[in-house]
Amino acid sequence: MGDKSMSLEDFAGTVESGMTIGIGGWGSRRKPMALVRELLRDDVRDLTVVTFGGPDVGLLCAAGRVRKLVYGFVSLDSIALDPHFRAVREQGGVETAEYDEGMFVTGLRAAASRLSFLPTRAGLGSDVLTMNPDLVTIASPYADEEYVAMKALRLDVALVHVNRADRAGNAQYLGPDPYFDDLFAMAADRCYVSTERIVEPGDLLAAGPAQSLLISRLFVNGVIETPRGAHFTSCDPDYARDEAFQAHYASAARDADSWQLFRKTFLDGDEQAYHEAVAVFHANRDGQEEAR
Repeated sequence: MGDKSMSLEDFAGTVESGMTIGIGGWGSRRKPMALVRELLRDDVRDLTVVTFGGPDVGLLCAAGRVRKLVYGFVSLDSIALDPHFRAVREQGGVETAEYDEGMFVTGLRAAASRLSFLPTRAGLGSDVLTMNPDLVTIASPYADEEYVAMKALRLDVALVHVNRADRAGNAQYLGPDPYFDDLFAMAADRCYVSTERIVEPGDLLAAGPAQSLLISRLFVNGVIETPRGAHFTSCDPDYARDEAFQAHYASAARDADSWQLFRKTFLDGDEQAYHEAVAVFHANRDGQEEAR
C-alpha cells in the first residue's frame, strides 16, 4: 500500500503560494491546526482558502496569507465570530465568496465528482445570488423547475485532521460527526491528513466500526502524526475544545499589542514549543485560580 507518513516540516514544503486549499473540520471542531501552524512558519501566501471556518481562518488572515476566502461560515462555536476574520471582513482585506451551507457542500460534491457544477435548490430566492453575481441559475431539462448551478469548489490541496490513520492514508474519525472531510479530500488534487496517532491497519477497526473509516488511502498523499494536532479546537473523543485557551486567543486578537505577545509566545516557535507554551499557560492559570 505504500508508506505515506511524513513530517510536519516536509508537509509545509508541499503547499505553494497562490494555491487553493480546502481546510476540513467545522468551526472550532477537529481542525488541522498543526498543519495550519506549520503554514504560518513558512512563507506561503496569496492563498484561496475554502472552509467551514474557525481559528484556521483567523490565524491565516492575521498573518496576511489569504487572498480569497470561500466559506459557509466562520465561527469559534462558543464564540460567535473569530476576531481576526471579523476585522479583515469589515475592512475588506480579502476577497470573499460566502455561500449558503447547502450550496457550499454542493460545490464540494461537484468537485469530488469532477463536474464543473451541480444543481441545487439551496440559495434560490436569497441574497446569496446577489452577493455572488458569478453564480447563475439553470432550467431543469425534465421539469418546469429552476436551480442554482453551484460551481465546483476545486482544490489544489485539502488539509484534514482525524483521530487515527494508517501509514497508507486510510483515515478514521471517532467523534460524533464526520463533517465533510471526505468531500474535501475527494475535491482536491492532493490531500494531507494529520492524525492523533498512526496505527497499524488492523487496529483501525479495533477502535471503531467500518463506517468510521472516512477517507480512503486513494485520496491521500501524506499522513502526519500530530498528537493534539487539532488544538485548540476539539477532537472528540480524544479531547474537547480548549475553551480557556480559545478565550485567550480571541481576547488577544482584539488588540494589536496583545496579539504581538500571543504570536511571540505561541506561534513563533515550532510545534513542540507551541504545546509547551500552552502547558505553561494552563499551569499559570491554574495557579492564579488556586490563589484566589
